Amino acid sequence: MGEYKNVPQEINDVVSDNIKKLAQLFPSAVKDGQLDIDALKEELGTFEEVGKEKYEFTWSGKQNAKKIAQQDVFGKTLKFCPEKSKNADTTENIYIEGDNLEALKLLRQNYYNSIKMIYIDPPYNTGNDFVYNDDYSMSQEESDIAEGVVDELGERYTKNVSGNRFHANWCNMIYPRLKLAKDLLTDDGVIFISIDGNEYKNLIELCNEVFSEKNCLGTIILQTATDNNPTQINQEHEYMICYCKDFNVQSAWYRTSQSAKLIQNQYEKIKKNTSDTVQIQQQLRAWIKDNRKLLPQVQHYNCVDEKGVYSSSSNSSNPHPGGYTYDILHPVTRMPCPKPQNGWRWAESTFLDYAKSGEIHWGNDHNSQPHIKKRLFTAKEQLKSVIYEDNRAETKMLSDIFDGKKIFENPKPHNVISRIVDFVTSKDDIILDFFSGSATTAHAVMQLNAEDGGNRKFIMVQLEEKTDEKSEAHKAGYNTICEIGEERIRRAGDKIKAEHPDADIDIGFKAFEIADTNIKWNEFELKDEQIDFANLSNNPDQVDFKQDTKDIDVVYEIMLRQKNIPLSSKIEVLDEIGSRTYLYADSYLICLETQVTNEMIDKLASLDPTPFKYIFRDSAFKDDIDLKTNAFRRLKAMVEKHAGATKKAYTVEFI
Repeated sequence: MGEYKNVPQEINDVVSDNIKKLAQLFPSAVKDGQLDIDALKEELGTFEEVGKEKYEFTWSGKQNAKKIAQQDVFGKTLKFCPEKSKNADTTENIYIEGDNLEALKLLRQNYYNSIKMIYIDPPYNTGNDFVYNDDYSMSQEESDIAEGVVDELGERYTKNVSGNRFHANWCNMIYPRLKLAKDLLTDDGVIFISIDGNEYKNLIELCNEVFSEKNCLGTIILQTATDNNPTQINQEHEYMICYCKDFNVQSAWYRTSQSAKLIQNQYEKIKKNTSDTVQIQQQLRAWIKDNRKLLPQVQHYNCVDEKGVYSSSSNSSNPHPGGYTYDILHPVTRMPCPKPQNGWRWAESTFLDYAKSGEIHWGNDHNSQPHIKKRLFTAKEQLKSVIYEDNRAETKMLSDIFDGKKIFENPKPHNVISRIVDFVTSKDDIILDFFSGSATTAHAVMQLNAEDGGNRKFIMVQLEEKTDEKSEAHKAGYNTICEIGEERIRRAGDKIKAEHPDADIDIGFKAFEIADTNIKWNEFELKDEQIDFANLSNNPDQVDFKQDTKDIDVVYEIMLRQKNIPLSSKIEVLDEIGSRTYLYADSYLICLETQVTNEMIDKLASLDPTPFKYIFRDSAFKDDIDLKTNAFRRLKAMVEKHAGATKKAYTVEFI
């Protein structure tokens, strides 16, 4: 049965993927699936002189950090947690508990080149935060000795207090995560990273190496509060650096002016009391004059006609000599208006179209030039490099959500994250935060969706970091940061929904935990287990799966090995076929039945549309090669019968 293959135990093959990409670009550099370094250098025109120094950013452990980024994650899966989820049957949002390095590797197949925006707020390396120990190649005991620090619970994260390796440890932690993050980004995707002065310089160097210096989009200065501590220079800001995956496909970032929205709201209020455009304009101008500080760059939108608010200050003159020179007659005096020195900026036909549709602002007589009306809804703003947001407001807001309790220290302002998401993403994009903390990013995404009708999805990843026993969070019953984040999503979602009752927004999430594999991938895994071989025929699950494994977890584990299939996809139980047969994302048929009959094969073949892949348990065929061969000959024949003249392509795999 060589035509059929098994579901691979491996999830990622990063090296192989990279070699395939190189082979497409430089065929001569890849021979028999192996990279010829010398040939690649020749293709790139690089001739390195021995003994010559070169500029590079390096640190102790860099080589190992590179290896860690490419290593697969073995023996791990994502376990679905329905009891922690909200609206699990309909939501497209994901929350993952566990080590984010493992999570990123588990997500790589499903979300490769799929994430539009990543925001992370990693540890700042102050000496009081945690740095992950990612050296899985050595034993836990060896790792503990190497690090010199172990927490009392044996967790795989430690405080970075190791002297000369202070910065190196942090670089070793963040580097492989950035490498994986790049794989997840779309070609036009971007990553924002919050950081303070401790590692700002190193982070820039790391991102230059991972994303390329040419893909640096800049740094946002975020002023959050006034620092009154007695120092030489009070630190009142943090940094938020931004890189894109490919600058060549980036477009300019704009969003509807928020100040313009204030003018529009006031216009709507005034219009409720009068329909006279002259009165509306007078009242609106008075309001704009009184609220100038709230309306930067949009104060000139102070004219009103039957269509709404507009600005009359557009420039009629061509920016360069040689513009259009036709006469424009004033509609009342029928006399020509004065021509600009460089001529008109519009062709006569264009001007006449604007005039016909009422989009020209005329002066009182022919002594002033006409202007095309700039409608208020066209007012745009750009993302500024300096943002002020009082972080104390976010702390109070979060406290209010949690019934007045100070559950989380120093949360990031969700309004800032929401603003950035608004500039960067479209309404159906996916946003990832793999240092999610109190789930500020999830809150920001839901808030923005409620405001603009978007359907953005979020993926949150957070280490199961324990709360301090003396903290208010712990006293309130929150034992981990994950519990805080999940509860914030629940409460913030309900609050947003109550504030926007008409908005059709997704305020749920599917919760997963990183867990050990459910599947016995190899026969040797049976050796150390107490198995009742006499009753195997009555319980074949003992051979294929770990004890107490649920079908849903097997389905998700199989799907982690499929490309570009979101974890939020719909799962159906095909009861008409069997109690353990599932359809995932309308395309993947996972049959966990312990026996596959001809009747079952016929029903599977009749599914419309034909699944992209059929996945069966090898044990369902009792190691009978002839039975398996006959079954899949029948499947092929029945698929062709139902398809008629149309050939249906599908593959078959086994676990």
